[in-house]
Amino acid sequence: MTDIKAILKDRILVLDGAMGTMIQRYDLEEEDFRKGWFEKHDSPLKGNNDLLSLTRPDIIKEIHAAYFEAGADIAETNTFSGTTIAQADYSLEHVVYDINYQSAKIAKEVAVEFTKKEPQKPRFVAGSVGPTNRTASISPDVNDPGFRGITFDGLRIAYKQQVEALMDGGVDLLLVETVFDTLNAKAALFAIDEVFEERKMKLPIMVSGTITDQSGRTLTGQTTDAFLISVSHMDLLTVGLNCALGASMMRPYLQVLNKNARFGVSAHPNAGLPNEFGEYDETAEMMAAQIKDYLDEGLVNIIGGCCGTTPEHITAIAELAKNYSPRKFGENGE
Repeated sequence: MTDIKAILKDRILVLDGAMGTMIQRYDLEEEDFRKGWFEKHDSPLKGNNDLLSLTRPDIIKEIHAAYFEAGADIAETNTFSGTTIAQADYSLEHVVYDINYQSAKIAKEVAVEFTKKEPQKPRFVAGSVGPTNRTASISPDVNDPGFRGITFDGLRIAYKQQVEALMDGGVDLLLVETVFDTLNAKAALFAIDEVFEERKMKLPIMVSGTITDQSGRTLTGQTTDAFLISVSHMDLLTVGLNCALGASMMRPYLQVLNKNARFGVSAHPNAGLPNEFGEYDETAEMMAAQIKDYLDEGLVNIIGGCCGTTPEHITAIAELAKNYSPRKFGENGE
């Protein structure tokens, strides 16, 4: 397999955009989330996007292809909520393996197709490992600050199941993303390490935190510096930021990573902040103009989009990125 780390030192790689934003364009109904798998399931399933890898793989395939066509080098699997913890809300813990395996398989098939067409631009698949809907660091009960909705071990077990299925499905790297609680991320990294050790093989790992507002902290109160230190015990491909903020507001925190990280740096910001209807108004051109500042400063090695971004945004970002050199890091870098 092509060494992604070597490519990363040669050029800026482009990550895809938002899966959920693209799924919304299809105006799907309840039956789309049940087709062939969950017709008799008791709970409502509309909005559980990870299930579409099973029930409407044609749509997920189309979305991956649209992002690769737009210039993305890396596609994220449709597995942001692919843990038993997140799927418990729908009583679907038993299909977690299938969700992750099929999501990886679909993305890999599309990546292989595009790599065959353009061998000089190999495409990669990142197994998306989301934060879950629980936090190991904060009590969900205001009257009981010592209470936790999940344990470290509970997270570790759930992440291990997800990572095993993603690897079975053929992902090229793993992306622990939208980290709002670094203790959750540490459980994911611990689980990844366990799987690597058991399988006697390793994949590159990306870790991406989310700064929740302009205080510059994660939801659990860590600064960007503290977040970086907390995950630096691992041999990462990249450390980065995604979600919550638009590109211009994320820049100061990327500068912190650029200054201190011995790994590559990634960023996939939202298309601005959501409006009162929860929609994202920043056009591809508006977002690219802000990302140009990242590139002028040499802040990133991987750049893409999060909420509200589409293939149009990725095209604009990819066109821009090919004119710039990547941030230097590692042995010959900082």
